[in-house]
Amino acid sequence: MVIRRKENFKKRFPREKSEFEQKVLDIRRVTRVVAGGKRFRFRATVILGDHKGRVGVGVDKGADTSESIEKAARSAKKRLIKVPIKDGTIPHEVMGKFASALVLLKPAKAGHGIVAGGPVRIIVSLAGISSISSKILGTTTNKLNNARAAIEALKKLKSK
Repeated sequence: MVIRRKENFKKRFPREKSEFEQKVLDIRRVTRVVAGGKRFRFRATVILGDHKGRVGVGVDKGADTSESIEKAARSAKKRLIKVPIKDGTIPHEVMGKFASALVLLKPAKAGHGIVAGGPVRIIVSLAGISSISSKILGTTTNKLNNARAAIEALKKLKSK
């Protein structure tokens, strides 16, 4: 009898499928030292995209990993940007800088594929770009800063 109630509930209130796909870029355990010990929390970095030109990066903290991922996804949804895509690539070459991270994005011919590493690859694929060439030129290996530099580069794009 309980099973029927659950089935009826699911039929009446179906869970909406999100139009966005999300990828977890990074999860870190952060500590705060207080009197009597340490308090642990988790910081999640999530990239959200719809493969149609909208992409965003969100960062948030929570008591456990699932909570921090949900909060970071909400944060990414608030910070979505629109990327102009022309023939599956970007319209022109562009550079983005955030802190010590420096990212170069170059358009590529159709069929070339995504030649990018780390966070830049995830961002451009979730944005819906199918052919691009990129290089991380900065001195940092910080995934979050490289992701934000890629977002800054994508913000600079102008459609011709």
